[in-house]
Amino acid sequence: MTVKITKNIVGYRVTKADEQAKQEAPAQDNSPTPVKMNETIERPDFLLGTTYKIKPPVAEHAMYITINDILLNEDTDHESRQPYEVFINSKSMEHFQWVIALTRVISAVFRKGGDLTFLVEELRSVYDPNGGYFKKGGVFMPSLVAEIGAVIEKHLKAIGLLESEEMSETTKRILAEKRAEFESSQKAATNDDSSASEYPANATMCGKCSTKAVIVMDGCATCLSCGDSKCG
Repeated sequence: MTVKITKNIVGYRVTKADEQAKQEAPAQDNSPTPVKMNETIERPDFLLGTTYKIKPPVAEHAMYITINDILLNEDTDHESRQPYEVFINSKSMEHFQWVIALTRVISAVFRKGGDLTFLVEELRSVYDPNGGYFKKGGVFMPSLVAEIGAVIEKHLKAIGLLESEEMSETTKRILAEKRAEFESSQKAATNDDSSASEYPANATMCGKCSTKAVIVMDGCATCLSCGDSKCG
């Protein structure tokens, strides 16, 4: 290509091909690329583990759910804790086959990485054809699989992969006042369900948190567990 020179030449230098290529090439970022969770990451010898105990009334023995996490980009600004595998153990052999299958599928999903929110939603939407059950505290579980999903959701919130919806101190105070006022107005209350739930016996199911804790105060249905209200 011909270049027209419009100014006086005061000096010259021969440019090598590799030097010209470096000048034309864009500046490269030499900072390390953060490692993201994927199936090619080999299992390290040491994993961080957390074990959760559940005792559903539909099972004879308690179940212990262990979730092991891998630490990625350790000691860097991109350090993150990601679930890697899950194990479920119990003395009962009744659910052995599908429990083993479920743990392998969940572990495979963990190792693929990405957004794990869908996994919690899918597990918690599994319904037992024989009906669900209430766990301690009056929280309704549609199935045993759904309670396993609830445990995984709790773990993801604990390691920061899911945001926890915490009520403000003002909301907690208002709910406590409403509950005290409601209980004081119930003169004919019985103690039949006092051991099964920490909420009033005639409370109804909350559609948001699946807890039997909805009462009607001043014509407004309010959940004493999560604060959900039909009146906004």
